[in-house]
Amino acid sequence: MASVALSEAEKVYIVHGVQPLKITVLKEDLRVDGRGCEDYRCVDVETDVVSNTSGSARVKLGHTDILVGVKAEMGTPKLEKPNEGYLEFFVDCSANATPEFEGRGGDDLGTEIANTLYRIFNNKSSVDLKSLCISPREHCWILYVDVLLLECGGNLFDAISIAVKAALFNTRIPRVRVLEDEEGSKDIELSDDPYDCIRLSVENVPCIVTLCKIGYRHVVDATLQEEACSLASLLVSVTSKGVVTCMRKVGKGSLDPESIFEMMETGKRVGKVLHTSLQNILHKEESLGTKRQKVGFLG
Repeated sequence: MASVALSEAEKVYIVHGVQPLKITVLKEDLRVDGRGCEDYRCVDVETDVVSNTSGSARVKLGHTDILVGVKAEMGTPKLEKPNEGYLEFFVDCSANATPEFEGRGGDDLGTEIANTLYRIFNNKSSVDLKSLCISPREHCWILYVDVLLLECGGNLFDAISIAVKAALFNTRIPRVRVLEDEEGSKDIELSDDPYDCIRLSVENVPCIVTLCKIGYRHVVDATLQEEACSLASLLVSVTSKGVVTCMRKVGKGSLDPESIFEMMETGKRVGKVLHTSLQNILHKEESLGTKRQKVGFLG
């Protein structure tokens, strides 16, 4: 993962901003950039940015820049789930994001992020996979979700989860009819009308809230500098209703049970606000229709 080198003095400055010394009269909950411990940086979200995809989105969170494209293709359902379609994730860590990703430097991180996405989508409630089934045991829609890291400025997992949800919201899958002749053979007919399509419900798609432990406090949406001061973080996957679907601890440090409980509660509280803001942005953008001005990637 992208990292930044800090001197001990800089680390002390950041840690004391999050948890001031008791002898000072400074108010707690004030980070180096002026945010509170539970505040996100400004999030820029733009959908429908890549023309040759079924859905796409670009998210900029501080200096973190993520592009996600979703491609719907026909395939065969998995043997253990014959009545469902499925999602496949691929994460590409661009060498332009940080020099550390040159060559095969980003492969391990890409695999880690993809495995995390598989984990948070590995339940029946996130996406209605049965709606992706065309003909049981024979045909289904497979959604290939490609994530491209354009720039790394801290808090990758949160930014990626936001971008994936926005891209799935933007995804349009052609409507299909299955025609059966007298001999019992089946034919698949795709609608020619670009507006005759299936939209996915993303109401239950979770977002990841990463909580970085700095000293005895924890912060959300950590910058690269703050991540350098943290030895342990907790990734909390939260739905719009504040339900935790999975958790994962990262980092070499340890977390005591009381801290984990506090971080979970913060994750649920912050996650609900994040979902509400994201849904408002997505619906507002879609309501503009063709009047929407594209200002982002390939705009």
